[in-house]
Amino acid sequence: MSRTLSEELALQHKVLHICLSRGWGGLEMYPARIIPELARQGWHAYALALEGTRVAHTLAESGALEVRSVRSPTRALWQLPMLVRWLRRRGIRVVHCHKSSDLRLGALLKCLCPELRLIFTDHMGATRSKHDPYHRWVYRHVDRVLSISEATLLRNRQAFPLPASRITRLYLGIDTAEFVPQLDATERQALRDALGIPREVVAMALPGRLTPGKGQQVLLDAFTRLCDAGDTQSHLVLIGGLEADEGGNPTFIASLRQQVSERGLDTRVTFTGFRRDLARLFEVVDIVCVPSRNEAFGLTVIEAMAASKAVVGADSGAIPELVGTENGRLADPQDPSDWAMRLGELRDAPVLRERLGANACRFVNARFTLARHVTGLCEIYADAA
Repeated sequence: MSRTLSEELALQHKVLHICLSRGWGGLEMYPARIIPELARQGWHAYALALEGTRVAHTLAESGALEVRSVRSPTRALWQLPMLVRWLRRRGIRVVHCHKSSDLRLGALLKCLCPELRLIFTDHMGATRSKHDPYHRWVYRHVDRVLSISEATLLRNRQAFPLPASRITRLYLGIDTAEFVPQLDATERQALRDALGIPREVVAMALPGRLTPGKGQQVLLDAFTRLCDAGDTQSHLVLIGGLEADEGGNPTFIASLRQQVSERGLDTRVTFTGFRRDLARLFEVVDIVCVPSRNEAFGLTVIEAMAASKAVVGADSGAIPELVGTENGRLADPQDPSDWAMRLGELRDAPVLRERLGANACRFVNARFTLARHVTGLCEIYADAA
């Protein structure tokens, strides 16, 4: 017996991603990054974002079936009845929020549409208790909180007013194929030249937003120690946007630039600015540094590992869940001398760097692929629906 169109729609797996953010970071990039893989695994994705934002633009490019936009989070609340009708017409049964502030909208949608299942990925890890009356009301409507590491899972189970069974760890993943080397020797050298990296030096890179929490200061101090100790064969590469709308902190960046100049390191430190070709940049550097003091997961870590790079990561947050002695090195995020020691070790040992990078690549491909992450996510969606 053939099904009606409404019956076919009801049987399809559908999810609405809500991300009402004007910022641009890992949290905001996440929905668009997973939507193509969701489609490959049989889920149709819809999205709700703020009008005119980078989030809305990338979601529209990601393959989402429909992207609705609102002028502000408050405006979205005023449109609740319209949003409920829209959800029901399309047969959407799962709502996935990515900002804690968006959970208010998610909870209200569920109040008006009880058949919805509400999922929240906590991309940061709770830093304070959520047991006050407002948060108790909000989280009463959340069916599952997804924590992106063991470090955040432990914090979230203490902070959120939910039973432990409703707070699950789901590691992030990446499309590792993007990080397989593609450049030939001539192209790699041309890119190094364009970045101002001298030939025959060991390039140490830190990819990430240029803000105090990402650790550029401790790395610059460590690099200065290496230079003061007679190092003439290393070069520091700071990869990240230099403007506020690119995620950078202009005051902090100005301070870094001033220190580089005052320490006589202008020819030994490169500020690349915002780059869309991070995977290719990994091909022309030798060591990747991630000194973030409290990384909730460490996406940059696994991206560098997928590119077969030796990684030195901060011995804090979730990074120790990713980096061990067989695939990288850990250093105290507040101790430049410890960083200088680890970097000096890898600088002087190209064979060790190659071995660590190869181990890192195998590790990521076994545990942190995007397909593996989305498979786990789809199981949670299906269970909730």
